[in-house]
Amino acid sequence: MKKLVIALVLLLMVAGIAVAAVEILRPYQGYGESVIVRIPPGMKAPQVAGELVAKGVLARRWPFLLVYGLGRWRYHLEAGEYLFDRPLDPLDVYRKIVRGEVYLRTVVIPEGSNRFDIARILHNRLGLAPANFLRVTQDPADIRDLDPQAPSLEGYLFPDTYQFEYGASARHVAARMVAEFREVFNRNFRQDLSRSHLSIHRVVTLASLVEKETPKAAERPIIAQVFELRLKKKMLLQCDPTVLYAVELEHRATGPITESDLHIQSPYNTYLHPGLPPGPIANPGEASIRAVFHPASTRFLYFVSNTHGGHTFARTLAEHQRNVARYRKQVAVLRRASPDAKKSRTPKHQK
Repeated sequence: MKKLVIALVLLLMVAGIAVAAVEILRPYQGYGESVIVRIPPGMKAPQVAGELVAKGVLARRWPFLLVYGLGRWRYHLEAGEYLFDRPLDPLDVYRKIVRGEVYLRTVVIPEGSNRFDIARILHNRLGLAPANFLRVTQDPADIRDLDPQAPSLEGYLFPDTYQFEYGASARHVAARMVAEFREVFNRNFRQDLSRSHLSIHRVVTLASLVEKETPKAAERPIIAQVFELRLKKKMLLQCDPTVLYAVELEHRATGPITESDLHIQSPYNTYLHPGLPPGPIANPGEASIRAVFHPASTRFLYFVSNTHGGHTFARTLAEHQRNVARYRKQVAVLRRASPDAKKSRTPKHQK
């Protein structure tokens, strides 16, 4: 009798192990094409298993918890977002999470984005608090060796397409963007910098102005030359984007530039203060940096917006004033044709 009981117990154990093995190794997909499961820091294993069941990654909790229980002394569940796009068995799900194979979100930082723009993008894509990113990027310590004059990391957060995990820290994101700037600049512009005898502060600051003034690649070397000539002649740069940046530094909403904006008391207001602003006003791409190193050979001192997304350039103030008058007439015609059209910005470098 005793032998029979022992045999039954062993049989049940073998059967239990077989059932557990089948369940642990049975692939399952209870969702559509894909699903993302977010595991916050500190979430307990039963809660993780419940979330995986709720999202259709697991058919039931216990196989996952069994695997977790066997390995809990050696491994722990890593927080983060996990993408599931094919059937996985509980063992593979467990392995994916303990290895920290988190889903990386694509984050696109357009050329000409400033710190405030980037903070908004990161908030939308990664859930990163804008205040945290702005606080971290206000400290220029990471680029002091490159630019001892830098008031912040503005200008050195290279615009590119990145991949970050959801919840990435502001410091990690900023460090990655600064590292990308260093890599791009060293690869493409180190010789230009050496030959030009310019400081990197001047180059990046001027490139940020060029970047914000035009989206047209062909115009960037021309605008870089306009600014260089105005600086040589000790003329005010009168660059609208510097004024808008000054407004944003005061945490005010930006929009079409107004007459009162032109009188804002800020060192970034190039309508009031001669020379370049204290630092970059945005993060320029390669084309704008290249334009500063290789400006066009022109004598233009002025430019004004046209109605085609570009600019009209002039050598003299009289010529510029005629261009401004022509531009205003064109805008008036467009407004009559489209009464709901947004008001145009103040023409650039209007005296």
